Amino acid sequence: MTIIFKQLFQLIHLLNSDKGHKSIAMGIACGFILGMTPNLSLQSVLIFICLFLFRIQIGAALLASFFFAFIAWLLDPVFHSVGSHILEMDALKGFFTTLYNQPILPLTRFYNSIVMGSGVVSFLLAPLVYFVSVKFVLKYRKSVVERFEGTKFWKAVKVSALYKWYTKYEALNG
Repeated sequence: MTIIFKQLFQLIHLLNSDKGHKSIAMGIACGFILGMTPNLSLQSVLIFICLFLFRIQIGAALLASFFFAFIAWLLDPVFHSVGSHILEMDALKGFFTTLYNQPILPLTRFYNSIVMGSGVVSFLLAPLVYFVSVKFVLKYRKSVVERFEGTKFWKAVKVSALYKWYTKYEALNG
């Protein structure tokens, strides 16, 4: 549980800093894929491996996954129709039969119409989500953070002893 809170606090810290906007956007795009595809599939495991191997903000991915899971629930009929269309294509039946007979690939559950449809749609839309997220983070920093730092409340916090202690602590711990 503390790992989740630590990641969320790091996300808030990164949102308010001057760096890491691409890491946050990639986390949102990975969270989009995680939220749109059903859980307990090999695709989800591969996305989690990518989260831990690359410099992707895990807090952003978990938060986005939670948010997009609700949207995916509403889009299941669309995913079913897209997946059914792909799975019923005569040109791909031999390919899907070969994939199903492989040792690990059935763990992706590609033979399920909702899994296939959500996987195809989420992987196709993930680059769009990434670029929109980059724009959103930069716009957030320009409008919200600058406005908040100009308030009297923030100026009062910055001169407090607790804030000075926190900045010294952050400088020492990196």
